[in-house]
Amino acid sequence: MTPNLFTNRSVSTERILYSASAFARASLLYTQEVGTLQALQPHISRRTQLDSFLFFVVLDGAGELHYEGRRYALNAGDTVFIDCMKPYSHQPHENALWTLKWVHFQGVTLPGIYKKYRDRGGKPVFRPEDPVPFTELIDRCYETASGHSHIRDMELNSILAELLVCIMQQTVRDDSSQKQREYTKRVQPAAVKAYIDVHFEKKLTLESLAAQFFVDKTYLARIFKAQYDSTVMNYLYRVRVTKAKELLRFTEDTIEQVGKAVGMEDSNYFSRMFKKIEGISPGEYRRQW
Repeated sequence: MTPNLFTNRSVSTERILYSASAFARASLLYTQEVGTLQALQPHISRRTQLDSFLFFVVLDGAGELHYEGRRYALNAGDTVFIDCMKPYSHQPHENALWTLKWVHFQGVTLPGIYKKYRDRGGKPVFRPEDPVPFTELIDRCYETASGHSHIRDMELNSILAELLVCIMQQTVRDDSSQKQREYTKRVQPAAVKAYIDVHFEKKLTLESLAAQFFVDKTYLARIFKAQYDSTVMNYLYRVRVTKAKELLRFTEDTIEQVGKAVGMEDSNYFSRMFKKIEGISPGEYRRQW
């Protein structure tokens, strides 16, 4: 795609309008438009019912976003991630005309990903500690879209997926609750996860883990779920099943012995949990692999 240079009285932009293949539209995350905008005078951009998601970074200047009935003040370093099917508008401040880097993108999985982002506490506007990784990803998207690679759609899918990972990481870091921040200083979910990874064969419960880390079990359950999108016990079961798969493939231990080795003494319970996670019984898994 050829970069489009556009200047009028309000803005100067350098953008690429990208036409994704039918395959990309059906199967991948795909770019619709990506570029850089410099405001030349105050103006308002309004849209609604646009089948797209918009992510942008304020490089300099200031302005505001109106979205979901709220007004958000935006300054250099702020980022925006919104669903453009909903009405929105944004505008630069008269005395601090802004420069933005943005990408419009879409994909069959993106509405679900955005819902997960909001369910995890993600906000339409957030301020990362370092906006550079976000601007670099937009630049990579621009360069790839303007190139001639025969696998551009796959490359753009990869870049957009990386951008979504960076965005999703903000849902835990950007918790505005002072109480939550104070609690998190006391115990990091990663420490609990690391403990489970090493001691999965022990008789672990939510209560015993909470006691191990001197925290309330309800609090532990909440911060672990927020960090890893999994309950503590479901994570424990997945670790046990992963280790069980290794033993089933590379040892001749019986299924009962494998269950005991990963912390599940009852072989029937072990088989039920294994099938719940893998979709097949331990015996079937061993035969297949």
